[in-house]
Amino acid sequence: MKHVKQLWFVLLAVMMMAGCTSKPEGYVIKGTVVGMTEGKVFLKSFRNKMFFDVDTAEVKNGQFTFEGKVGQPLLYGLETETMSSPLQFFLENAKMEIEIFSDGDSLHVKDSKINDLFLGIAQKATDEGYNIDSLVTKYPASPVAAFYLYRYFTYQLPLDQLKATRAKLAPSLASCPYVTDLDGIIQRLENVQVGKAAPAFTLPDTAGVPVSLSSFKGKYVLVDFWASWCPYCRRENPNVVRVFNEYKDKNFTVLGVSLDKDKAKWMKAIADDKLAWTHVSDLKYWDSEIPALYAVRGIPANVLLNPDGVIIARNVMGEQLEQALQKELNK
Repeated sequence: MKHVKQLWFVLLAVMMMAGCTSKPEGYVIKGTVVGMTEGKVFLKSFRNKMFFDVDTAEVKNGQFTFEGKVGQPLLYGLETETMSSPLQFFLENAKMEIEIFSDGDSLHVKDSKINDLFLGIAQKATDEGYNIDSLVTKYPASPVAAFYLYRYFTYQLPLDQLKATRAKLAPSLASCPYVTDLDGIIQRLENVQVGKAAPAFTLPDTAGVPVSLSSFKGKYVLVDFWASWCPYCRRENPNVVRVFNEYKDKNFTVLGVSLDKDKAKWMKAIADDKLAWTHVSDLKYWDSEIPALYAVRGIPANVLLNPDGVIIARNVMGEQLEQALQKELNK
């Protein structure tokens, strides 16, 4: 009997230790807002360049709490009522201590390896010339590496290089949405390379009348992806206007495809920038199916089509647009 009791105590001790060391089933965020004592904090999920509300917490004496569960570590955001955009971090099923600043300047996650990596390269990853391949090579199983490749480099890298870097991601990330979305983008990029027939589409114009790309057959067409809210697009518009005015009588036109969501702002930008060509949009912002069809991940972006509807150039900006057009017209 003595041995049975001893065995029971040993088993009980093992069970208690296992309970103390087991991984939590969900997440618990214990947060602090520096510079704010009362108010609200919003937890937001990230999808396709956009953030969506998931949960709301009351701030009391500068403290807030969120509890829940995620299927895998993914990018989320925290935002107060006074911030203009969410502060980003990776949410995982763990006890997380997070400090944010009410002015939206910064966020700190205590003792989180995944966020040490994510936040540690947040500024560098968007710098020109950043070597994303080295990040993926060093952290092939990290969703952080997959995120940065998907988010910032699908429109920067040549297709062959993008595919080669994607191939280095570990099989364990197969179900990660950044990887599955990346694979879809690569597949669509295959369909919009120079020499391919431009994918067909139909969208409503500014009056709500359906316009099909096929109606432009017989002309050189610049399919121009832009938006009123995009400062880089607005800076490129004068160049497109100049080329349009110079070549509109030489079998050339422009079809503007907007990623706007506010019709009034879209119409105002067309008028302000003097964009005197056909414009179409479904006003679905980044959820629009047509930019996705053309694997557009950043704007401005464009494809130049010959009269047969075949892509002859991609993402030609500034003087490159006129040079590409002159090359075709001089054949």
